[in-house]
Amino acid sequence: MTTADTPSAPFTELVNLASRLLGAGVVATNEDTFADAENLLVAKPAEFRPHTFGHKGQIMDGWESKRRRGVSAEQPHPTDQDHDWAIVRLGAGGVIRGVIVDTAHFTGNYPESGSVEAASVPGHPSPEELGDAEWTTIVPRTPLRGDTAHEFAVEDGTRYTHVRLNMYPDGGIARLRVHGEVLPDPRELDGLTFDLAAQEYGGVAEAASDRYFSSPHNLNAPGRASVMGEGWETRRRRDKANDWVQIALAGGGEVLAAEVDTTHFVANAPGWADLIGFDASTGADPAAGEWFELLPRTRLQPDTRHRFRLDTGRPVTHVRINVYPDGGLARLRLTGRLTEAGRAALALRWFNAVPAAEAATALTEAGLTADEAAALTAARPLADPAAAAAAVAALQPGDGPDGERSSRRRSAVWRLLGA
Repeated sequence: MTTADTPSAPFTELVNLASRLLGAGVVATNEDTFADAENLLVAKPAEFRPHTFGHKGQIMDGWESKRRRGVSAEQPHPTDQDHDWAIVRLGAGGVIRGVIVDTAHFTGNYPESGSVEAASVPGHPSPEELGDAEWTTIVPRTPLRGDTAHEFAVEDGTRYTHVRLNMYPDGGIARLRVHGEVLPDPRELDGLTFDLAAQEYGGVAEAASDRYFSSPHNLNAPGRASVMGEGWETRRRRDKANDWVQIALAGGGEVLAAEVDTTHFVANAPGWADLIGFDASTGADPAAGEWFELLPRTRLQPDTRHRFRLDTGRPVTHVRINVYPDGGLARLRLTGRLTEAGRAALALRWFNAVPAAEAATALTEAGLTADEAAALTAARPLADPAAAAAAVAALQPGDGPDGERSSRRRSAVWRLLGA
């Protein structure tokens, strides 16, 4: 029996980077005659309807390739290295913490083994450009079983934008999930106001008082909720406390507006809600520090998008929404902008995580020479702005009497990293 509906690995609490809601897509495959590779990313669990045949055989809810054959009558079997593959563009670039390869309902036609590779290719690469990219194995070739959700933890802190699923020698895989932490390119956020809580920018619902009916991760998911089950709903409280969700924002920022959405919650919306914030940029712990008010306790209406302008004047890294006494919310949106310190912290996380060649390219585009960029890249990880400044000061050759090199280097690093 498949375990696709009840994954057990801790990484499954992280966002699925291969979600179509985030913008993921299958950009290339070498073979999907029996069933389209695009099925790998379908959100709902795979289904099976026996004795349902199309022109190419039993209709399967997954990716299925044709049967491989050898090169001749004397060699009728495929080689050990023959395989089929599908390349998936992640919906958001990020650090991959785990992969699920699910062969649900593939019992006599599943692959003998499989592997997963990852690459970081900025921009909007073509399938041909992706084929020439540098791929890193994140899940080594491993035997697979039929009708099973295979969970693989990934120990790699690199930021990736694409994955390639390989199956040996052929067969079918129902679903692919790629769980991890969204890590946006900070240059794409410069000068913008955006939803600081959104999954697509790195916001995470990291704690909640209750998740009985549905997940708090739905609160900051992309798009509007189409039904009540796509929001966050708690059980009915029988005490005098209240329910809450805590969200770590994409980066330290100033929240300018909030939207508290009770769409579809007609008879089970909270009566009231408030928002409180916390600034952990100095290293303080949200579990022990002092929170401050962003939105006072406010009356909510059922099935309504409530919009509020906020004027706190304080940076925040975490926001908690309290609902009274219980109930459900469809979405929470927190529109704002990164602070200078928040942008710098995000940029350092991104710079430390991208592949070396990508980091060096970004530095040269910002104004460093190729040798300077290579030396600064080799100094990673840079723990904080002070470490970045020290690494820049150590670049060779040293400065001349006019200080031109130091000035240019500081300007380039400030432009990219804000440090």
